[in-house]
Amino acid sequence: MSRFIRFSRNIIGRDFVVGDIHGCFPLLEQLLAKVRFDPEQDRLFSVGDMVDRGPESARALEFLAKPWFHAILGNHEQMVIDAVAEMLDNDLYFYSGGAWFFGLSKSEQQEFAVAFRELPVAIELESVHGLIGLVHAECPLSDWKDFTSRLQDESDPLRYIEAQAIWGRTRISSGRTDTVDNIAFVFCGHTVLCKPAQLGNHLFIDTGAVFGGRLTMVNLTNFHYAQVAREGSE
Repeated sequence: MSRFIRFSRNIIGRDFVVGDIHGCFPLLEQLLAKVRFDPEQDRLFSVGDMVDRGPESARALEFLAKPWFHAILGNHEQMVIDAVAEMLDNDLYFYSGGAWFFGLSKSEQQEFAVAFRELPVAIELESVHGLIGLVHAECPLSDWKDFTSRLQDESDPLRYIEAQAIWGRTRISSGRTDTVDNIAFVFCGHTVLCKPAQLGNHLFIDTGAVFGGRLTMVNLTNFHYAQVAREGSE
């Protein structure tokens, strides 16, 4: 896989970024309708964790096949990869939301792992605000260029930077407000919040849809966000 992908500016439509979906694809479809998403012109970027815990996790491949949908690797996609490679305890994954996965055939499990191995750890896209970065948990370094360079460094066998980008909570747990250089904004998910929050130039948009919260989608032109909740959860 390419651990880092860059997208040029969308000059014909709008770009959106959505928080952790966790199998709540009906909510995503509601959001797309709410913002009048145009699949011929608009693009949607996911901050990862498309699967686990929610009722329709198996639809992740359906969305990854759409030319307007782009996702980065979240820790729950990494769990699928590790489960197929027998590097993750089955009981641990089951209780982390992977029940849907164990209902799949071996060939279907492999299909998900193959698709998820192709996901980048970080995406960078050009916008009216400058460069916008996407990473699942946080940018663990103070310079975005340094971060993306380290991501692509094949000489790091432990992949420490990659692991922090997928699993880390250092910034949000400590309330750090310093900015990451060489990037205008960094959008993240991973940590469930009651509402979107900004720390420095990090914006956290996982608002816990699968836990009875809301699914959040941000318009990257004006930073207005739309939300929907599961029926009966508000």
